[in-house]
Amino acid sequence: MRVAVVGHVEWVEFALVDHVPARGEIVHARGTFAEPAGGGAVAAVQLARLAGSCALFTALGDDELGQRAAERLERLGVTVHATFRDHPQRRAFTCLDSEHERTIIVLGERLGPSAADELPWDELEGADAVYFTSGDPGAARLARRARALVATARALPALREARVRLDALVASAKDRGERYQDGDLDPAPALVVRTEGAAGGRWSDSGGGAGSFAAAPLPGEPRDAYGCGDSFAAGLAYGLGEGRSVPNALELAARCGAACLTGRGPYERQLADAG
Repeated sequence: MRVAVVGHVEWVEFALVDHVPARGEIVHARGTFAEPAGGGAVAAVQLARLAGSCALFTALGDDELGQRAAERLERLGVTVHATFRDHPQRRAFTCLDSEHERTIIVLGERLGPSAADELPWDELEGADAVYFTSGDPGAARLARRARALVATARALPALREARVRLDALVASAKDRGERYQDGDLDPAPALVVRTEGAAGGRWSDSGGGAGSFAAAPLPGEPRDAYGCGDSFAAGLAYGLGEGRSVPNALELAARCGAACLTGRGPYERQLADAG
């Protein structure tokens, strides 16, 4: 399998807390750690674990955190193709609470790749699967060179302008920032998946088919939800790129999300066997 991600990276500082502070409250963290994360990074590491390698086409800040992000992702098995912009690396601060939820504050502008960036875009030609989380419309068109192109609803503005046909769009039935309404994209995606967390989710295709899918059983005790959604999307892209049926690809995606939930942060327990 030859897979890639076109998307963004955030340098994320995590704090383990009993609960997210209420207005005016002070809470004390039980521990902290930091990782390069965000949708593009998390999906790239998950795809690398399933396929053995994954290329990430991205833009990073031309500063210490941008360099550290690239180096850490390479150590996690990702081949990083990055243009370094004259901006600070985008950061985020995330609270991981005792109910396994993540609450995120993002700092700075999202840095996505552009088709004009001098990156090895030809590597996307004939790739089995590409997952698109951010970039300009030209980058989305270049991503369409893959056999299977999956994207997140967070990238709708670029996707509208790019006017590429997606093999799948991953949206959320709960998160307002990841909603998709029929007609939001032209051409319409071949498959739209709307996730509902522990309730699984629903899917519909452009041929009139529709159905639901269940969340996968957890392979351990839940730790935190950070990265579950992007691990799910990566699993879906892998499954579709491998030629699985929609139900089978969704089953793999659900297992990826469930595995991530049992680890601390996005990378501790990501699924490594597509089975």
